[in-house]
Amino acid sequence: MDLKELIAFRTIVEEGTFSKAAAKLNYAQSTITNQIQRLEKQLGFALFQRGWDAELTAAGKIYAEEVQSLIRHWHYAEDLAKSLEKEEIGTVSIGAVEPAAATLLPGALRRLAVSKPAISCSVTVANTDALLQGVKDGKLDFAICGDHPLKNGLQFEQLYAEELSFIADDAHPLAGRTSLSLSDLLPYPLLAGGSNCLYHIRLDEELSFLPSRPLTHTVTQLSLLPSFVQGCNWVGATLASLPLPNGIQRLDVLLAEPEISIGILYQREPNYLSATKRSVIELIREQIGIRSTASG
Repeated sequence: MDLKELIAFRTIVEEGTFSKAAAKLNYAQSTITNQIQRLEKQLGFALFQRGWDAELTAAGKIYAEEVQSLIRHWHYAEDLAKSLEKEEIGTVSIGAVEPAAATLLPGALRRLAVSKPAISCSVTVANTDALLQGVKDGKLDFAICGDHPLKNGLQFEQLYAEELSFIADDAHPLAGRTSLSLSDLLPYPLLAGGSNCLYHIRLDEELSFLPSRPLTHTVTQLSLLPSFVQGCNWVGATLASLPLPNGIQRLDVLLAEPEISIGILYQREPNYLSATKRSVIELIREQIGIRSTASG
């Protein structure tokens, strides 16, 4: 049994036929067939009912549920062997929501460059939905994002709480007022992140208590919101950690539940994270402490 055989089996299950799996893996169909035959011989049972469609046998269905864990373990063993054979080298793939990418990762990665100079990092900035899928698909080693309700099969470790916040131009009619309610925002157009962002979903929950909703525009990049509200009567819905330029201020809006959990999302088997990847996570945890001390 080798990794190629396991991947071939998983791909057939995903694609539904041997021919589609061969095309996806860029193999000849005979290669895929031979790999499955070798795997079945080593296991001692048939994985598929032979036919046009790749229909799993009863034993094959049970094996299919375990194969992803086997592949992750194989990669973990390979990573461990490489780190023992040489110095730690390679790439750590990290996903992060925009505020975390801006406030946590620069400091953590600078410190990583000192402690592990042979490690490179690939950073993907996206919303929690996309990061969740990236971790599930194995394209990301872990992600710093919100606590997604559909994280089945993944582990979420809370790092800190973000807060939903509202911003406006210094000349806005609401600027400088205290103890505003959400209903005070109704006369003004609202600008928020993409509709599938967790903080936008949290905003929708708050707005659901109002008799009507403000006209809402969306911008997927949170860092652009201050530019959009500058010089007009729009109100931006963003996160409290977003740095603000001169001329833009936060509005004192009272919310029922302003907090949003932000943490690390990874596969449930933390032992499958290599020592290097675990050290990157530890640097991120330490960076939160450094940031909290600096802001305090």
